[in-house]
Amino acid sequence: MKQISNEFSGTFICLDKSNVDTDQIIPKQFLKSIKKTGFGDNLFDGWRYLDEGTIDQETSSRMVNKDFIFNNKLFADSNILVSGENFGCGSSREHAVWALKDFGIKTVIAGSFADIFYNNCFKNGLLALCLKKSEISKIFENFNENSAQSIEIDLINQVLYYGDSEFKFELDDYKKKCLLEGLDEIGASLKFTDQIKSFEKNYQIKNPWLFK
Repeated sequence: MKQISNEFSGTFICLDKSNVDTDQIIPKQFLKSIKKTGFGDNLFDGWRYLDEGTIDQETSSRMVNKDFIFNNKLFADSNILVSGENFGCGSSREHAVWALKDFGIKTVIAGSFADIFYNNCFKNGLLALCLKKSEISKIFENFNENSAQSIEIDLINQVLYYGDSEFKFELDDYKKKCLLEGLDEIGASLKFTDQIKSFEKNYQIKNPWLFK
């Protein structure tokens, strides 16, 4: 039985590239903010624009690369990105995940991910799914730049539905729980507030000299 996640399902956009690194996702000149918002306009900046962008520059005045898929208005509301192997390699900048989320991407599907990028996704509520190379290839082969298509995700049973195909995916139970409940690591820890307070109280009783 399908248990579709409206949060992570939707129309998708394909970026048929391998080894997409974090500098390509969000170039270094835009990393001057520690806020998690405001990076979406510069997602894949070097590919989306023909000129070199600077921080705080109005994107409306820039030279747009009309051949880059992210500038196709048909996919303006797509919230799923499908790409090749080793997505998110390069530096450990968390801004790469922030930029994807700020643009509106909620799910990234790839053949494989760089470890730090992969973990940063789940720390920020972005679903990162690994599929087999043959499954990724099928999505690429059937992608139509003139028609928006949907992918549905049953996060509980870990099944991805694309057309008539069903692809099983692996996902750590803790990561899945946090996504389903909308928790980051701090939020997950706060669920045990009572137990933490009880431990601290008992620890202080047993070791009073540590608190003098």
